[in-house]
Amino acid sequence: MVFTSHMDQALVEARAAAERGEVPVGAVIVAPDGRVVAAAGNRTREWKDPTAHAEIVALRAACAASGSDRLPGHDLYVTLEPCAMCAAALAAARIRRIYYGASDPKSGGVAHGARVFSHPQAHHCPEVYDGFREAEAAALLRDFFASKRV
Repeated sequence: MVFTSHMDQALVEARAAAERGEVPVGAVIVAPDGRVVAAAGNRTREWKDPTAHAEIVALRAACAASGSDRLPGHDLYVTLEPCAMCAAALAAARIRRIYYGASDPKSGGVAHGARVFSHPQAHHCPEVYDGFREAEAAALLRDFFASKRV
């Protein structure tokens, strides 16, 4: 099987989130056969739900589609390093791999901050790959927040 990145679609979801006034983060979940089973962007403001991060919205859709609370063999592509909440949910869902774009030194929960997967209490530790389309993902975030400060 040839590796295919789905970060393009995650970036599309992030741009759509920005257009809705949301922090531009996009996520895509891919089944073991390579099919995209869920794609989402942040919806915290729109839904007035602090848990409606792109990863959580995509997880809910993927679990609903599969009829299970576990997604073994599934991969996540996300434009920003998952926060601690999202990392814990991804572990609970047994996501196989996480590919993320921009690092998040302030609120990240994978390589920064809580480092959820490095704790002995972590039920599952997915493979994690960072830096996918990092410059584009970081630029989306930087431009979004710069526009809010004007």
